[in-house]
Amino acid sequence: MNILDKFKLDGQVAIITGASKGIGEAIARGLGQAGAKVVISSRKQDAVDEVAVQLKEEGIEVLAVAAHNGDSEQLQNLVDIAMKTFGRIDIVINNAATNPAFGPVVNTTDAAFDKIIEVNLKGMFMLGKMVYPELKKNKGRVINISSVAGIRPDHRTGIYSVSKSAAISLTQVLARDWGKDGIRVNAICPGLIRTKMSEALWKDERVLTSVLPMIPINRIAEPEEMVGLALFLASEASSYCTGGVYVADGGLII
Repeated sequence: MNILDKFKLDGQVAIITGASKGIGEAIARGLGQAGAKVVISSRKQDAVDEVAVQLKEEGIEVLAVAAHNGDSEQLQNLVDIAMKTFGRIDIVINNAATNPAFGPVVNTTDAAFDKIIEVNLKGMFMLGKMVYPELKKNKGRVINISSVAGIRPDHRTGIYSVSKSAAISLTQVLARDWGKDGIRVNAICPGLIRTKMSEALWKDERVLTSVLPMIPINRIAEPEEMVGLALFLASEASSYCTGGVYVADGGLII
């Protein structure tokens, strides 16, 4: 087989959460260009509908379903509609995340803590259990979007760092549990990416001035720069990779 053929996703179905913008939208587009049918999800229906229109214009088969990543009923509805529409699920990209509390942990409220853990971690856990039967049937793949903050915590990201560290642990637990079923589970840890969620960092000149000298590539990344790694892990090109933690941070944590 030609190595390029291993990156093709023709006939496969991928669910991508947090796909109304940023990294999730970019990955949805990339997997769609590789031949996958993509089910894009986010909290607001109008937001995913807007992305769906763009993807359809690019020739990608797409389904848009609103679902809050911390709500089990809405996640189950997402899975049910995906199955009813496409009849299978092969790939899950757990990208949805939130961080309502930048700054020291001592300033983080209990409510903010609960929200961060619910969306960033529990959502991965719940969706994973829901799609497990389909993934087992299809030898599926799960990609959890963690963060370099989950490897090396930053004082500005507090409990977000905790949630992303736990996401790495969940990735490896599932990889060990589900390997016998032919399911591969890996994590991607982006560095500083130009997204709406991280704009409190990259729009702050003081933060940017302090962070850029720590990045060997000397710039922040665009969401599209995460797509190649996601496609590798979603495809047969990574057939012997599971439980991996793949960093894409321009060298930040060297």
